[in-house]
This record gives sequence, structure tokens and C-alpha cells, in this order.
Amino acid sequence: MRQDEHPPDLLTRYERVVNPGLARVYRFMGLEGIEASGHGAVLIDEQGQEYIDMAGGYGVMAHGYRHPRILRAAERQLKGLAQSSRILLNRPLVELAEELARVAPGDLTYSFFCNSGTEAVEAALKLARAATGRKNWISTMGAFHGKTFGALSVSGRDAYRDPFQPLVPGVVHVPYGDARAIREQLNDEVAAVIVEPIQGEGGVVVPPTEYLQEVRRDCDKAGALLIADEVQTGMGRTGRLFAVEHSGVVPDLMCLAKALGGGIMPIGAVIGRPHVFEVFAQHPLIHTSTFGGSPLAAAVALEAIRVAIEEKLPERARELGQRARQRLDAMWATYPRVIQEVRGMGLMIGIELPSAGVAGALMAELMQRQVLAVYTLNNDRVVRLIPPLVITEAQLDLALDAIESAAGAIDSYIDELGD
Repeated sequence: MRQDEHPPDLLTRYERVVNPGLARVYRFMGLEGIEASGHGAVLIDEQGQEYIDMAGGYGVMAHGYRHPRILRAAERQLKGLAQSSRILLNRPLVELAEELARVAPGDLTYSFFCNSGTEAVEAALKLARAATGRKNWISTMGAFHGKTFGALSVSGRDAYRDPFQPLVPGVVHVPYGDARAIREQLNDEVAAVIVEPIQGEGGVVVPPTEYLQEVRRDCDKAGALLIADEVQTGMGRTGRLFAVEHSGVVPDLMCLAKALGGGIMPIGAVIGRPHVFEVFAQHPLIHTSTFGGSPLAAAVALEAIRVAIEEKLPERARELGQRARQRLDAMWATYPRVIQEVRGMGLMIGIELPSAGVAGALMAELMQRQVLAVYTLNNDRVVRLIPPLVITEAQLDLALDAIESAAGAIDSYIDELGD
């Protein structure tokens, strides 16, 4: 490089060595800031600009950025072991499993630990086959369970699935929220039904109240397992520690990740009822993960659960969610050309726009107002709000003010956006 040349900016470097397509999206959306630090619900870039984060790392940051209790737990564990020998016993892993068994619904008792939501789903699918001796699954249209082969096979968007066909066979997708559609597909070859209590990437879709209850009864009659994917809804997001609690349903397997890591560590988990984990009695190494449940990740996750309960994060999600919905419903009435529907539960809220272009415009307008939001992966007309559950009332009100201002601005030029 000549002395009069400047080094390329970070986005150009990202484009060269990481993901050219995504770099173009970043550039188009004006997302060229470089994250540097954060606290609570605030993300700070290298220039010192602060943003209210209403995207929450796609659900990871339920406890906010750099929660002091969770940081201290990580620091304490780093003075001992961060990773496991995989030979001697791992105390934090056992303590985390005990805590999950204590707080999980019903008789969910045993935990398998991994590193992500998609790995948790993979483990659940394998355990369902092993426990039932059956080969097939029922999933839902619009579902998102991850992008590894098994998880992708039960996910419900062709744009992600088609390039990798043939996927794992034996999967049927039915409309979400329709218990009868599941009932009609259940037979003695179905190992499990996998379902999100609320569809996140499908557009923040809330099913009828009795949906999971009916699916639970029908699975029991058919001898199939029920897998609840709580990767995005778990850890207080919807107003209860786990979203299945709204229905009083105990799944056979429950998948967790995202917020389980307290905003600083990747960790996933599958919690199962005793009869589903019997396969490990005969084959203790039938499914393993080298990094899963490391001492550091387990210590952090344990503190994340304790913080969620002791700081009443589910209750905050419920109360602040109601506050947000009142404002957003009023905006919906004021700007019906911009906002077509508002839906969700707790601090998991979806704003449906008339087109992907309008959704992109809303995100861009919010960026100009120092508020971060993202659309849902399986429905690009829906902008979701899943902020840290520690967000203050004042911060939430500022973010809602920005949404209202952005909606008003878009209303003035929406005809130019087209479809």
C-alpha cells in the first residue's frame, strides 16, 4: 500500500473475506457503524453513537449488554476452567442441569447441552427417533428451527430449504396454529411434532390459546412426542419464563438457546422427560458435543436463569409489552397505510407492513433515529421488536416515539415505495 492510500473500511474488508451479499445489504441499509460496547438496552458504536437496541441480538440479549451479575459469574469461572477436560466431572454443568430441572415445566428433568439453537433442535430430533423407534416428523409452515440439515428439514421456508435438497426425509409441514391439521397427519410413523409456542421468524405469529393443549393431547393419543422450540421465546421473553407455561403444557423435549447464554456465551440445551432420555442409559455417548456445557458457558447460563427469576424479567416483559402494545395499536390506527397489524406477547412484538420495501424503509428510518430493529427471516414484511428485557420505561418510550415518527415519515412517501 502506498503512503497516500487509506486502508479499506471495515465493511469493504467484510465484503472481501466474509459475506459479499450481506455486505451489500449492510451498505444499502446504511449499516456501516461498528459496534464497540453496550450496557443494558443500549449499543454503542466506535464513534460513540448510542442506539436503543429493539432487536436484542435476535433474542440473545434478554439480560441486556454486559449485565454485571453475569459478567461477574463469567469472571469467577475464568479463574478456574473455561473449557472441560471432558473426562472429569464438570460442576457448573451439573448445577445448571439441576436448575433447569427445577424451573422447567412438569417433569422435564434431563438436559443435553450444546452451543446453539439449531444444535438443540438436531439433538431433539435424534432423541425423538431413538425414544419412539419412528422416523417421521410433523412441523409447521413458516417455522424456523435452524439451518443445519435436520433443523432445516423441519423449518418452513423454501428459500432456505431448496438449495440444499434433498433434506432429511419424512417431514410434513402443516399450517401453523391449526391443531386439526396436525391431528390429520399423526400416525404410527410420526416420531414427534415440533412447534414454536409463538412463531418468531414466521412473523411473530401467536396461535390460538388452546393450540398447544390440543396438540399435546393428540400426540399422546398417537404415541408421538411433542418438541417445543423455545429458542427465541424462552427465558422470559413472552411474560413467562417459558412460553409453554401460558398453555399449561409440558412438552416431551424443550429446546433452549439464545438468551440462555446471558448475552455473553453461546449455549444451547434440550431438556427432556425421563422416558425420552432412556436411550442414554444404554448408549451414554450416542449424542455428544465437545464444547457443549463447558464450565464457562454453564456458569454463565446458571447465573442468567437466576437473574431472570430474581430480577423478574418475565414480569417486566409482560408489563412493558402491554405498554408497547398500547402505543403501537394507536399508531396502527393512525397510520393504517404503513402498519397493517401489530401482534405478539410480552416483549416479542411483530409489526406487519404492506411490503418488504416498507419494512426496509421502517428499519432505515429507525436507524436514522438511533433505534435498531430487524425483520423476521421467514416474513420480510414483519419488523420485530425483541429488546432486552432490562430496557427501561424511558428507553422504551424513546424507541416507540421513534417508531411513531418513522411511521409518519413513511406515510408521506409510501406511494413511492410500491410493492
